[in-house]
Amino acid sequence: MSRVLIAGCGDVGTALGLMLCKAGCDVFGARRSSRRLPAPLRPLSVDVTDRGAIERTIPAVDVVVYAVAAGRRDEGAYRRAYVDGVSALLDVLEQRAEPPRRAFFVSSTSVYGERDGAWVDETAPLRPRGFAGESLVAGEQRMLESPIPATVVRFAGIYGPGRGWLIERARAGAGCAGDPPRYTNRIHRDDCAGALAHLVTCERVDDVYIGVDDAPVEECEVMEWLAARLGAPAPRRAVAGAAQGSGKRCSNARLRASGYRLRYPTYREGYAAVLAGEGTRYP
Repeated sequence: MSRVLIAGCGDVGTALGLMLCKAGCDVFGARRSSRRLPAPLRPLSVDVTDRGAIERTIPAVDVVVYAVAAGRRDEGAYRRAYVDGVSALLDVLEQRAEPPRRAFFVSSTSVYGERDGAWVDETAPLRPRGFAGESLVAGEQRMLESPIPATVVRFAGIYGPGRGWLIERARAGAGCAGDPPRYTNRIHRDDCAGALAHLVTCERVDDVYIGVDDAPVEECEVMEWLAARLGAPAPRRAVAGAAQGSGKRCSNARLRASGYRLRYPTYREGYAAVLAGEGTRYP
């Protein structure tokens, strides 16, 4: 039985932990306040930037999944979550007589800076635009340079139960970027957890994966599809600002080649499930 630590056990982490428990793993969920984590996850209340607390609280584990999220969208919060926390946790685990056999870092496709609609994969250069992407790149580098073998998984926009931002925009009749078209990439929360669970249990994994569904599409296509199902007016196709550009299209070919099969391969299946009220958003 593998012992797995999920550091930053929020919505994605809890869904992942429950999947791993079903697969026979012993799963520890670590967050600042862990009292609301569902059984059979083993709760650990700890600040992952506090080395002393990590040493006292975190047991010996076989696998670590670092899925901490920044509490606010400001530079300090991002640095604490994706740089300081990663360093503190690894500083402790690397010194143990029996360190984990592998660590996973949950990152974002925001590390890519393409804005011309180009396709990107794991080999594309990292060109983050702003402090969020820069903090993620720093965290990735710390993880990949660790003596503990590591894998980075870069997820695109996560949607799912309780994540209805785009649905509410469509319901309100908001416009979309149509000239030039802006491409968007997304993945359902359950596929975030599913992909991580798959990789955690794989015998051999690469160092970087992109986690997206099979269909990077124009923003307007998704908005129009949602509006039609909500009975809302079709979104107005607006002229995009020069700085916004056309975004990027992310390939999941490496993830699919690893053997993972998406539960929600496109936005249609995923948003249909959300609109039907399927699933639970974990606190």
